[in-house]
Amino acid sequence: MTTSLRSRVRAGDPAAFGELFDTAARRVYNHAYRLLGDWSAAEDAVSLTFLEAWRCRSRVRPDGDSLVPWLLGIATNVARNTARARRRHAAALGRLPMPHDEPDFADDVADRVDVLASARSAQEALARLRRPEREVFALCVYASLDYAAAAEALGIPVGTVRSRLSRARARLRDVTVPAERVTR
Repeated sequence: MTTSLRSRVRAGDPAAFGELFDTAARRVYNHAYRLLGDWSAAEDAVSLTFLEAWRCRSRVRPDGDSLVPWLLGIATNVARNTARARRRHAAALGRLPMPHDEPDFADDVADRVDVLASARSAQEALARLRRPEREVFALCVYASLDYAAAAEALGIPVGTVRSRLSRARARLRDVTVPAERVTR
């Protein structure tokens, strides 16, 4: 006398569960996919369905035909729980504050290093000028004063401002021109 698949599953026979999986997994997957609309979630639901079926095997009624309706009932509950968990997860994410983009400070640091290097270089070049040329250069270039305003600020004639600025530019050009351009 052969024992039915139902009684073997109920008894916890691993081979019987293998047979049940082989015969019913595709139907469970299709059912879960129809309920969840996601193939990956449906695959997970199949796994959870058969895990739950193994856990609840003692609840299988001893009489009856196919175990597919029992599996599809479990799959329905698994899909319902999965959908509920998805909704709760989405709601929890919706309650979180939106992340704001953090700017990449590496570019800012690199820019600051470049600016500091340029400023240091400019300070070194300006330090080579005589004080009167440096003052005229600072007023005309950095403070954007015209010749007349610079002359008024320093109490000197406009022509003196022009000549000092011209000498300052020439000296700065000589100091800041790269060595390769000078040798050509």
